Amino acid sequence: MGSSWRDQWFNHPRHGPLPALLLVLTVATGVVDAVSILALGRVFIANMTGNVVFIGFALAGAPGFSLIASLLALAGFLLGAAVGGPVVTRFRQSRGRLLAVVTTTELVLLAVAVVIAAVSGEPFAAPPRDLIVLVAATALGLQNAAARELAVPDATTTVLTMTLTGFAADLRQRNGQVLLRRLLAVGAMLVGALAGAALVLRASASWALTLALLLVALVCAGAWVFGRRPGGWQTPAR
Repeated sequence: MGSSWRDQWFNHPRHGPLPALLLVLTVATGVVDAVSILALGRVFIANMTGNVVFIGFALAGAPGFSLIASLLALAGFLLGAAVGGPVVTRFRQSRGRLLAVVTTTELVLLAVAVVIAAVSGEPFAAPPRDLIVLVAATALGLQNAAARELAVPDATTTVLTMTLTGFAADLRQRNGQVLLRRLLAVGAMLVGALAGAALVLRASASWALTLALLLVALVCAGAWVFGRRPGGWQTPAR
């Protein structure tokens, strides 16, 4: 059982250690979105489906929704994804190196967001809030571009809709490993959101962003270490 678990998450024949690393990034995503919803004015940083809906709410005049913050989140996410395109092209032949480079850049961007949050004081005024949204959304757009290229099943790191759909639709197939993988992806996002919300409510948004930063740093370190190891998992998945 233990060997099967390690093979599934750390030594997968097609994806190597990527499933475990992307699962940690999913936790970090939950933390970041907890900060964005609870401390940055009802805006999604990682989930652009929800963010587009929030833009609609703001345009309709619904109270409590910032059109500027939502637009900046969308712009930052698209910018990060656009920057991720050339990075993916440059490093797609080494998936471990690709994840390492992307998470290093993401780490720098989230560190900037943490510094802005720490020096601004809470509740945030509009300028620092909007700057945090823009910087953090750029980081998540870059992460999403990398996850798309890595193409590990049920490991988008930011969106769970298709993961939940697959879980429910495939229940009758009774593939234990696949169902467990999908449940863990959902659980990872839930744990991240819970931890992020607890820190925002009981400490500060800065501490929650710091937790996300540490999780990304863990993935970054793992990607650099594993990325030096050859193997079939390094080659493009598609």
